[in-house]
Amino acid sequence: MNTASTKLSEYDAIARIVQRYIDGAMSGKGDDMKPAFHKDATIFGYVGDDLFAGPIQQLFAWNDDTGPATELQARIASIDLVGTVATVRLELDNWTGHRFTDMFTLLKVDGEWKIMNKVFHLHTESGCEDTECCSSAEAGRT
Repeated sequence: MNTASTKLSEYDAIARIVQRYIDGAMSGKGDDMKPAFHKDATIFGYVGDDLFAGPIQQLFAWNDDTGPATELQARIASIDLVGTVATVRLELDNWTGHRFTDMFTLLKVDGEWKIMNKVFHLHTESGCEDTECCSSAEAGRT
């Protein structure tokens, strides 16, 4: 297999892992998204002024409590890949009425991609209040 097709297959494998996470959000079941994450994964982000931080199991519990996000729209904005490490930016709209930007760090562990860390930004209803955190295209819409 040549290097170009190997790299494309790695991008596809990463996209499939992120899709497992999206599918779990849509079903409202933490167990559906759990296979996308390493068992020791972590989560960080602000909900208002409160830091939401700790083991990824907190996300699974929140997802179970929140329920299905059947109207969720998700788009992978970028995948950056270097060897066994990758980062993914995911834009999520209407996760039970909320808009998020997720940044994932992935590691290829025992031949399989796993999300090791999720850092998120919860957008306010009026849009992105801090243009430092937004892409230039989004900042132009505020």
